[in-house]
Amino acid sequence: MAQQRRVPLSTQRPGSAVCVLGTELALDVCGSAPLGAASFQAQGSQGVKLWVLHDTRSVKLPSSVCRWPLSARPELLLAMERPSKEPGDEKVRVSYFREDGGVPVGRAVLYLTCVEVSLDADVTRSRAVSRTLLDKASWTWGPDGHGAVLLVNCDRDDTGTKGLDNEDSVVRSYEDLQDMAQLVLRTRGPRATFAGHRLLLHLDFADADKIRVFYGGNNVELERFKPVLGDSELSYTVRPSRHQHESVFYVEGLAFPDVDFSGLVSLHVTLLESAEKGTPESPIFTDTVVFRVAPWIMTPNTAAPLEVFVCSVQGNEEFVAAVGALAERVQVPLTVVPAPQNKQDRWIQDEIEFGYIQAPHKTLPVVFDSPRDGGLKDFPIRSILGADFGYVARQAPKGWVSSLDSFGNLEVSPPVTVQGKEYPLGRILIGSSFPRVGGRRMAKAVRDFLVAQKVQAPVELFSDWLYVGHVDEFLTFVPAPDRKGFRLLLASPSACYQLLKEKQEEGFGEAAMFQGLDRVSKPTINEILADEELRKFNDYAQSCISWNRDILKRSLGLAEPDILDIPQLFQSHRKAGAEAEAFFPDMVNMLVLGRHLGIPKPFGPVVGGRCCLEQRVRELLEPLGLSCTFIDDFFTYHIGLGEVHCGTNVRRKPFAFKWWHMVP
Repeated sequence: MAQQRRVPLSTQRPGSAVCVLGTELALDVCGSAPLGAASFQAQGSQGVKLWVLHDTRSVKLPSSVCRWPLSARPELLLAMERPSKEPGDEKVRVSYFREDGGVPVGRAVLYLTCVEVSLDADVTRSRAVSRTLLDKASWTWGPDGHGAVLLVNCDRDDTGTKGLDNEDSVVRSYEDLQDMAQLVLRTRGPRATFAGHRLLLHLDFADADKIRVFYGGNNVELERFKPVLGDSELSYTVRPSRHQHESVFYVEGLAFPDVDFSGLVSLHVTLLESAEKGTPESPIFTDTVVFRVAPWIMTPNTAAPLEVFVCSVQGNEEFVAAVGALAERVQVPLTVVPAPQNKQDRWIQDEIEFGYIQAPHKTLPVVFDSPRDGGLKDFPIRSILGADFGYVARQAPKGWVSSLDSFGNLEVSPPVTVQGKEYPLGRILIGSSFPRVGGRRMAKAVRDFLVAQKVQAPVELFSDWLYVGHVDEFLTFVPAPDRKGFRLLLASPSACYQLLKEKQEEGFGEAAMFQGLDRVSKPTINEILADEELRKFNDYAQSCISWNRDILKRSLGLAEPDILDIPQLFQSHRKAGAEAEAFFPDMVNMLVLGRHLGIPKPFGPVVGGRCCLEQRVRELLEPLGLSCTFIDDFFTYHIGLGEVHCGTNVRRKPFAFKWWHMVP
């Protein structure tokens, strides 16, 4: 339905009104009727379309009925087809008649000026700002949805500055403008009409800290671009140029969706008029555009790798070399974070998570900085944030940061369908204390942020049974050529005991663990199987993993053939006996680079010249076309309660699927 405005008529003197292209004027024919008038007749000039709403019927004028009874309280509506060349160059005349007809008892004349006022953005998500019949004041999801998209301007295009681009109110480069969304105000009509009215670009008070709008007038010089909306500025008076019908504004996002922000922001342009000079202005037309701020999106292990990160710390040269060799095999660049930057903090997976934001016109990688803040706390700001590489962080209350706030406790599944509901960008997985009361949980600020992004609905798992408490200690995803395109790998004490029992029955009970490792006890298969305390603890660990298995099957729509059990044993932590740590290097805590896997070397019992644990993993994964490389991380990572995945990080290719095409 077109925007409509009621306009009074007068039989005492001619009136005037401005009609905005695409809107309707409802003329108050009854309120202005002279005493004794029983009917009216309406006529418009060539550029005016008239119709009468009478007894719920709409009749275009002129029609076979020339006079309309006032007793039924009809409505007279008009619209105009093109902007006027001069003020008042079109008109409508309403004549009133008594019951017996004859000579009119009064006439009302209204002079009309048509102007175009249109606020437009890329509502069609086509990378172009164009006029559209779609409802710009609404935002809808799905492949047939509409609505403009806004990026948080969270990179740093000018390397000579500190902080993010949206932390100041200055446009420092043309690259900075390219991160913003265009907002185009189109105006056409007589210059005198616009001079006698006021065009106001404005935003809602609640959105003032969510967006900033820049305007450079008709200039292209960067120094001419000034902030006109945002912060404390809620409105800006636009003065249309005599020679230019379009004013182009640039909009940057200041905040991601969060618990107190839906991600939707509105910008409006309002045409104001004064009835008399010195009287207050009143609005006669408003056009609105709604933007949605693009969510931060994680990428799963199954996405193609673009860059591998690892820290160089004292004593891990061989580990770095092994990761580098794997990256070279996959032909993916390796970034080694030097000691001065990592301050001997090797756990780069725990410090950051790579993701991206996307609008139709641009995709921007964005690193999410965890509340952990170890030795690597300055690395994402100093070394990752930059031109076309954004940054976002959430903090936990001081003194309340736990191990579960590290991002080894933050994973995302590949795309899944659950009972007919599609998750084309997968679902985020975080570890929690559930179902145990009073345990550790990921910081509320982080959880709220992840939920607010909407497109990767998080699933909470039970990870507090582990001493470190990260989901990557018992699960990962690898690509597969069949079924859903992936397999979920779960650490499995049951599968490990089954394998060791098989080897014992084959006569290899005296084969020992940890061969070749100095100063490490070397239990045999027989000793492990005879250790009742270890067996009981692993029964407990298996029950925790089985609980998570059921959650994952329900939440990700998985069946048993989608899951592979990777042999693994756990033991009680030496200081916190109720919590678990890996008994030998945790093989699910792996680096996934396409079909190449960097797996922690388990140092299992050697049977027939081969580690039986490695051999079983190969038997499970190689039929999927995966290549298994076992990396020794025992003294460099495992004894520090982490593995290959914990000590590496990967920036991956964004999804081909556009997030706005989904329905959350």
